[in-house]
Amino acid sequence: MASIHLGSCHNGDMGPFYQMGPHTLMVPMELFALNRQRLCERLKQRIGHETNCGRSSFPGKAMVLLQGGNDFHLYDTDVDLEFRQEAYFHWTFGVLEPGVYGAIDVETGNSILFFPRLPSEYSIWMGKLLSTEEYRRRYTVERVCYVDEMAKVLKDMRPGVLLTMSGINTDSKRTSAEATFDGISQFNVNNKILHSEISECRVTKTPLEIEVLRYTNKISSEAHIEVMRSIRPGCMEYVCEAIFKKEAYARGGCRHVSYTCICGSGENGAVLHYGHAGAPNDRIIKEGDMCLFDMGASYYGYCSDITCSFPASGKFTTDQRNIYNAVLMANRAVLAEIKPGVSWVSMHVLANRVLLTELTRIGILQGDIEMMMKANLAAVFQPHGLGHFMGCDVHDVGGYPEEAAGSSGSISPLICKQPERPTKPGLRSLRTARLLAPGMVLTIEPGCYFIPSALDKALNDSCHSKFLVAKEVCRFRNFGGVRIEDNIVVTCTGAELLTNVPRKVEQIEALMCEGRS
Repeated sequence: MASIHLGSCHNGDMGPFYQMGPHTLMVPMELFALNRQRLCERLKQRIGHETNCGRSSFPGKAMVLLQGGNDFHLYDTDVDLEFRQEAYFHWTFGVLEPGVYGAIDVETGNSILFFPRLPSEYSIWMGKLLSTEEYRRRYTVERVCYVDEMAKVLKDMRPGVLLTMSGINTDSKRTSAEATFDGISQFNVNNKILHSEISECRVTKTPLEIEVLRYTNKISSEAHIEVMRSIRPGCMEYVCEAIFKKEAYARGGCRHVSYTCICGSGENGAVLHYGHAGAPNDRIIKEGDMCLFDMGASYYGYCSDITCSFPASGKFTTDQRNIYNAVLMANRAVLAEIKPGVSWVSMHVLANRVLLTELTRIGILQGDIEMMMKANLAAVFQPHGLGHFMGCDVHDVGGYPEEAAGSSGSISPLICKQPERPTKPGLRSLRTARLLAPGMVLTIEPGCYFIPSALDKALNDSCHSKFLVAKEVCRFRNFGGVRIEDNIVVTCTGAELLTNVPRKVEQIEALMCEGRS
């Protein structure tokens, strides 16, 4: 519990902050207070809109109620899995401990946290028991009580309605966990609006959130650079994963990674989610391999997601250089066009067009580029979308706005009309189709993969095979893949590149040569 401190924060004000040591970033609890304020402002406008329309389902005081994550055990053992807070709850309160609830008075913004009442023996095994006052000061809320007091405390506050969160993540298709507790049946509960409104809040980041995301990118970039310096043919893929994790933790205090590390060498670079339990980065890296390493550290619940591609030997072959530069050109073409109002769908189309143009120039493809685009040929070589939102989740929420109809059928006045999910092949798997706006944080991750099953299908499909130079395609069959993934924040005039790793061929070769000397 020593990672939450009381003292002078980055802006000189006195207050609690999170920090994993003096060499790491201070994150003020003000970040979460501001998130709560933004949420309350949205909810007040939503409630006011429904009231003015004569369709209000919010009698009296409205209170938000969120339930944090719980401890889980490894199957039927007493071994705890390493706890990570539920993302919506973390965004709202920044609480590190499991089993906690949080309530917010929408009108005043005053917040209450409810902590589990732990037995005295807890201190023997897990450390000092904090008092409710210590928790209150730690998380800068107005009040802290115990979970077993929730029903009474909330009843005394006489809320007209408890706003609980129930909704489906439009990216993962998983349903959020709605808050529940003994005695909730005594209250008027509305679970129709909170999920959409809090998701919309998370789509655009505050300056304090962006500062944390800059930090996770800084640390992850430095860890990727150390991997590039250290890699040698003959080492195991998982050794590179271990170097990344060690650097991110020791250098930046990032105890967690944002997702399972992908360290694909050779043909494994064409396995999009390599590194899973059945293929745990366990191949020996060979001379001549192209490496695709997708790894990102997480700091205080905020993610990064970076992919670097480079030759294991430290020197690009002609084929490796050609494919790498084709992907880099697609990445940089998109980066140059990012600005408010731009459609993410159009950015994906742009990346596809650049990739197809370059593969034609190389001699892997032949024919008219526009005809290739109509045939969705790019999906043979890049079957995934261009990127995704990123924040408290690596694939962050809000990719497709919910219609957010309340029990009265009204729609949130704050959710602007956005394009619906595309239905065309090659576009329908995009994680968002939104128009970009300042404060959005996204990944730009075009790739080019030589996936045997996808190549076989294309060679046997008359719509695609006419564009493929079969001899060249077969020559690249075991190449693997290249992905270049950067994290950006949309600004008022363009995009800020958060990721800072060598991207040009000459820069990568110079760095890897330096590591070998």
